[in-house]
Amino acid sequence: MTPSFTCGLDAALAVIGGKWKPLILFHLAHDTRRYGELKRAVTGVSDKMLIQQLKELQADGVVQRVDYQTIPPRVEYSLTDFGISLADSLAPLCAWGGAHIREIEKIMLARQGTVATKE
Repeated sequence: MTPSFTCGLDAALAVIGGKWKPLILFHLAHDTRRYGELKRAVTGVSDKMLIQQLKELQADGVVQRVDYQTIPPRVEYSLTDFGISLADSLAPLCAWGGAHIREIEKIMLARQGTVATKE
């Protein structure tokens, strides 16, 4: 059965849904990364979750995994052309977040019930 999406955003979220996938895409959009580099770049993600998210992105044709079959193991991750087009579509969202980072920090503090101090 073919999934029925309500709009393009619904379809895109089916591929990048979750907390970690957009961050993985962001970091891979800038360069090919080995697993350890990616783990350090995506702060706070567990090994189990990073591996799971990478496998899903690979299965969806967004991420390419190259295993060099060496000892010690060397595996690199990069974006496919499909993944590059997806990462490019996230660039305006990154720019918006950067432009509003202070306001968003205040919102997050308010959600936590913390009163932000005046700047």
